Amino acid sequence: MELVAGCYEQVLFGFAVHPEPKASGDREKWTPVADFTHHAHTASLSAVAANSRFVVTGSKDETIHIYDMKKKIDHGALVHHNGTITCLKFHGNRHLISGAEDGLICVWDAKKWECLKSIKAHKGHVTFLSIHPSGKLALSVGTDKTLRTWNLVEGRSAFIKNIKQNAHIVEWSPRGEKYVVVILNKIDVYHLDTASVSGTITNEKRVSSVTFLSESVLAVAGDEEVVRFFDTDSLMCLCEFKAHENRVKDVFSFEILEHHIIVTASSDGFIKMWKLKQDKKVPPSLLCEVNTNARLTCLGVWLDSVTDVKESQPPAAEPSPVSEGQPKSSEKKSGDAEQKEARQSAPDTERRGVTGGSKKPTKGGGLVAAKRRKVGEMLEKKRKKKKI
Repeated sequence: MELVAGCYEQVLFGFAVHPEPKASGDREKWTPVADFTHHAHTASLSAVAANSRFVVTGSKDETIHIYDMKKKIDHGALVHHNGTITCLKFHGNRHLISGAEDGLICVWDAKKWECLKSIKAHKGHVTFLSIHPSGKLALSVGTDKTLRTWNLVEGRSAFIKNIKQNAHIVEWSPRGEKYVVVILNKIDVYHLDTASVSGTITNEKRVSSVTFLSESVLAVAGDEEVVRFFDTDSLMCLCEFKAHENRVKDVFSFEILEHHIIVTASSDGFIKMWKLKQDKKVPPSLLCEVNTNARLTCLGVWLDSVTDVKESQPPAAEPSPVSEGQPKSSEKKSGDAEQKEARQSAPDTERRGVTGGSKKPTKGGGLVAAKRRKVGEMLEKKRKKKKI
């Protein structure tokens, strides 16, 4: 298991974490050990994601860098976007989806590192995206005051919902039966079957990150030292605890070795791992912490083997078309046709890709290794000299 975090100082940190057996009567403690620092970007890091083999980072330098965690080497860069990379999400081990300030959402083949689909998603920036657990749908929010639903099976827009302000976070629940949309310090809870707001959670400060701990419990971090757990049904705060000395920038949760873990990263430079209690009204206990001495911006967890992860969540809810908002498709379908489309099983994403579309890479959307770029430039110069 490895904690990975990006920072303003353009560095990606990696810390291997070793769970230690608990002696009787002792408080459980895990040990983080510095594994690597990787300086591939030329500007601050803005997003990080991990699958079972790779860690990818996005930056204000408009590139996505790929780091091979098995070999501990730089695997190259993806250079399709023209703007800060705002969000990176893996779906399984075969696909990566990226969003950026150029308004594009790109679907990448995470084996060949080709751009399978490039979608002009928002008129402004793409601020965040989230993939439904089934892999059939994605939600995105942007600076055009819209919440957009994407059909990933066909690689097209499904619905657009106008919202009153620019949202900066959207997140599906583990089963995909609900999702949250964050605007400043307000968290709107939506239910998939109605596509309407069932309630609003109000945090004290602007929300910087959220993560679902279960289908009904949401961990919320903001521009403050405190992390809060909210019940998304009652909208009540279950508990809060001081996690850091400065604002919390990112939170991440997962289950491993029969432990439910939440990880926090802060502007104070610390990454901390917490063990969650069965009763979410009780604050978690600190397992370990590490000081990077950097201003952290984003956080991820790389798990060496997918078998380590405890699959505690029930199967994902089958997505049905979002009824509220305006349909994007040019041909208006009847309600029955829409329901039929939702019930159809998704194609084998491992074989055909999330979009189910052509495998042809989009121009300028392939893997660019630094050495390959330099060799290409040298050959081009030689050809020009020969022509002269």
